[in-house]
Amino acid sequence: MIESIKTLLNKEAEAVLNIPVTDAYEKAVELIVEQIHVKKGKLVTTGMGKAGQIAMNIATTFCSTGIPSVFLHPSEAQHGDLGVFQENDLLLLISNSGKTREIVELTQLSRVLNPNLKFIVITGNPDSPLAHESNVCLCTGNPKEVCILGMTPTTSTTAMTVIGDILVVETMKQTEFTIAEYSKRHHGGYLGEKSRKICEK
Repeated sequence: MIESIKTLLNKEAEAVLNIPVTDAYEKAVELIVEQIHVKKGKLVTTGMGKAGQIAMNIATTFCSTGIPSVFLHPSEAQHGDLGVFQENDLLLLISNSGKTREIVELTQLSRVLNPNLKFIVITGNPDSPLAHESNVCLCTGNPKEVCILGMTPTTSTTAMTVIGDILVVETMKQTEFTIAEYSKRHHGGYLGEKSRKICEK
């Protein structure tokens, strides 16, 4: 089993290292900074299934680093939650196939509400409908899943998570987010205590 685990780790690491790095990242960060930091909109993230869990994680991470964000479940969006959208909001979609029915429908419905809504997509399929309709497409590189069936989202969700981390960190650099601001958003737990101590120095 030890050798098997080492092989899995190598495959996951290889997938991360093979994520395509293009100027799309710069465009995505510019959109996030412009729409949320400058124009005071918010980031709305969405995805179905495992991708939805990644989208939720990205939203909470952005919230803690100065970019107001919410997760919108694509199914609940069709039952009233679409009303979360406001002027200057930005949509971040995650779909490995780039053609998840609920996500495609969400983009269509959201643009009925706001025809000028811009969106970023994280996908393994740069030739998909969502990729072509997006303002910015960030490709995972479509790595093979390490799941023994080749089906369960494993390697693909690792790549999605890393792309989310890249967006967060690069946005923090552009907004010059400080430890003092971080501390204001973390009142409890170890991180709250640690950030306050740093600010007190």
